[in-house]
Amino acid sequence: MRLLHVVPTYLPARRYGGPIVAVHGLCRALAARGHEVEVYTTSIDGPLDSAVPHREPVMLDGVKIHYFASPRLRRLSYAPALGEALRHVMPSFDAAHLHSVFLWPTWRAARVAQAASVPYVISPRGMLVKRLIRNRNWLIKTAWIALIERANVERAAAVHLTSQVERRELDQFGWRVRRMVVAPNAVEDFDEGAFRETASPDIAAVGDGEPLVLFFGRLARVKGLDRLLRAFARTERGTLAIVGTDYENLVDELLQLAAALNIRHRVRMVTRTVTGADKEHVFAAARVLVLPSYSESFGNTVLEALQRGIPAIVTPEVGAAEVVTLSGGGLVVDGAAEPLGAAIASLIDDPARASAMGQDGRQYVDEHYNWRCVAAQMEALYEELRATP
Repeated sequence: MRLLHVVPTYLPARRYGGPIVAVHGLCRALAARGHEVEVYTTSIDGPLDSAVPHREPVMLDGVKIHYFASPRLRRLSYAPALGEALRHVMPSFDAAHLHSVFLWPTWRAARVAQAASVPYVISPRGMLVKRLIRNRNWLIKTAWIALIERANVERAAAVHLTSQVERRELDQFGWRVRRMVVAPNAVEDFDEGAFRETASPDIAAVGDGEPLVLFFGRLARVKGLDRLLRAFARTERGTLAIVGTDYENLVDELLQLAAALNIRHRVRMVTRTVTGADKEHVFAAARVLVLPSYSESFGNTVLEALQRGIPAIVTPEVGAAEVVTLSGGGLVVDGAAEPLGAAIASLIDDPARASAMGQDGRQYVDEHYNWRCVAAQMEALYEELRATP
């Protein structure tokens, strides 16, 4: 099949957030299964532009990527040349998969696909959550939903969700969705040899504090870092490492809260993108990973931890809580300070239990959450949509 994927930005080599990594993992696995996979995206890289060619596609892991400039309205990923290109190429594809909401490329691709009678799938990637919409740009997003997004979703041949948590969030809108399909994210094989490389000084310093409780991911309010600090303050041992890019400039606020809780000396922060050997070193140092998000459609970092034999403590709002429960690879607990703190303390104080949970999680993830399995599931969906008149 010829499969078209449309995504607002696509810089998997930079690990530009979990959704982009997940999209590339899916596209690469589909290409490995013999499909012709092309990605249409912008060259937006935060406030700058990635140094990628605009006149010719880039091949990455068997996936052909077409980049287009966004000259204005960059917060919406507006790229008129991308829209024009989609209009010309869409009829040649068997199915389209659109990975975002509230952004211009999804709206344009949905309209072009409808005009060309090409079935399309939408993956909201955790953005269709009423709580998030109320808390951020409520008026703008409400208007966008009324004018654009509801129609995009209701006219889609299918909506792809990564967890039952995300599906329940979408159900709250009461829309007439033709079909919902739940297919999880998967995890890439990690390079065990990377650990042999020397860690950067800031990562090496993090690894000095044992037992180490790890948060790994972008720093954002929705991740529940405030309740993680309050929970950690109820423990008596260990060091908390908060590692990831500070997307919302939270570091000063978090350090102030840690000081107020009298745990500043037990908290270490690395506020940058961490990959390669540094990533393997920080995971290897961890006793347990904690993801206490207020809302999380999936949570790739949970799979990454379990894959490495590290147990995970997550809140029920995290989509990957299903994985933790089914695998026995950790604990799912309420995000209030007392139960979350008690869960963290229980694994800090019982390394044998933590290790056993981690091994259970590793085995389960290896068997069920690889991209070959997920790509096969999505392939079956695309085939069915193509065959449906």
